[in-house]
Amino acid sequence: MSQVMSEFAIQMEQVDGFEFKVRFDKEQFAELLLDEPPPLGKDAAPNAARILAAAIGNCLSASLVFCLQRSGVKTQGLRSEVKVQIVRNEQRRLRIGQVDVTLHPKVAADAEAMVKCLPMFEDFCTVTQSIRQGIDVKVHVEPETTSA
Repeated sequence: MSQVMSEFAIQMEQVDGFEFKVRFDKEQFAELLLDEPPPLGKDAAPNAARILAAAIGNCLSASLVFCLQRSGVKTQGLRSEVKVQIVRNEQRRLRIGQVDVTLHPKVAADAEAMVKCLPMFEDFCTVTQSIRQGIDVKVHVEPETTSA
């Protein structure tokens, strides 16, 4: 079993319909609004698949930047694109079928040290590597009763 190094918790609260407000565990983090596209929601904010795509893209981008810095490669920024395909599984349920990430670091033409990072930076991306290996997600439903 893996040793727990840290943990955090977020809170979500339904605003209206399929809109949810996310409160993070640190007060300096802004609240985040999530929504589903039509026909379920109003598409007023990103949905969970888009947040997952952003998490994957951010993690890979940060891992590459860190590796380049450690290798002494000077960068002048990084642009990343994440393309997500939504597919239907055998039970006709929507699933994320594939995620394609393209990273565009701006480096000097003589950045030979960059080749050192290419085979290893992905391994340090916590989110992407976790998704690739599978995540144990436990779900609990604990209804709160109200007086009518």
